[in-house]
Amino acid sequence: MLSVGIVGLPNIGKSTLFKALTRNPVDINNYPFCTIDPNVGIVSVEDPRLKKLSQIFSSKKTIPAVIEFIDIAGLVKGAHKGEGLGNKFLANIRNTDLICHIVRCFQEESVEHVQKQINPSADIEIINTELILADLDTVLKRKHKAAKLAREPNNEQAQVELMALNKIEKALNQGDLASTVTFAKEEKKVISSLQLITKKPMLYVLNVSQNNHPDLEKLLKNKTCLELDIKTEAELLDLNAQEIEELGLQSKISILPREAYKKLNLITFFTAAEKESHAWTIAKGSTAPQAGAKIHNDFKEKFIKAEVISYNDFIQVGSYQKAREDGLIRTEGKDYTVCDGDIIIFKI
Repeated sequence: MLSVGIVGLPNIGKSTLFKALTRNPVDINNYPFCTIDPNVGIVSVEDPRLKKLSQIFSSKKTIPAVIEFIDIAGLVKGAHKGEGLGNKFLANIRNTDLICHIVRCFQEESVEHVQKQINPSADIEIINTELILADLDTVLKRKHKAAKLAREPNNEQAQVELMALNKIEKALNQGDLASTVTFAKEEKKVISSLQLITKKPMLYVLNVSQNNHPDLEKLLKNKTCLELDIKTEAELLDLNAQEIEELGLQSKISILPREAYKKLNLITFFTAAEKESHAWTIAKGSTAPQAGAKIHNDFKEKFIKAEVISYNDFIQVGSYQKAREDGLIRTEGKDYTVCDGDIIIFKI
């Protein structure tokens, strides 16, 4: 299952966002280090296409794609040295696929800031610096070992590893994330084992309100980010649909799982029938057998062919029978690259 780690300084809205995302009650008291062990919640990725398919087939079950969100306790300066339980928190981040970096942009004196002042750009720098320093420690330890092995005759793998480590070290020392480094094909396999935190995709979520810091506009121009009024999103949980409509409010929280999908370069394909309609998550560029493996390994190992129809074509005709009559269902082989929205029947 895909996992997204929610990170940021203490007391900037991480646990409140987690509550709004997962609708699970968590401790969101107004003090630093409220979250010690990470809260974990499963969030469905809203997709109106799946709902429509389930209606057409009168499916008994509707199973959406899901993402695991992990509310990781706030990092502070010195986290890479273990400050503020930093070692434990950084270990939690290493196990995620994507980092969701929450940045406080709202100005409200009643909510304490661990740095005693509201400065979104400085907050981002603090978190990124701690992640960079944690990765630099990992790289230097690995480099020491790789340098010894690289001196051995004909140890080409160690030499490739050392080159990759030197690239990463240079970037990190310049204050850049490992994700900014370009690697040769042979180097990519080497660095994947390092589990570098700053190599992971990062999505910035700016926690806003009616009174925001002047940095907000600059951040919106320079970073891949979302604006969310996290406090309002949490308050909407206590209102019914009619009350929300009367107040003229609209939740934007479902945007976050979808943006996580985009950031991770993921797409969705569907299987649909009376028994169940199911959304499946795969990496963009996956072949039909690779997609089939998401359902059962037999669909990869014993793959013969796949019957495929695009979601838009299926909606136009409304049934498999009509789609066959109109020649809209294609027979695809092992080399077929699955497209977002494909409806697939696997044959083994």
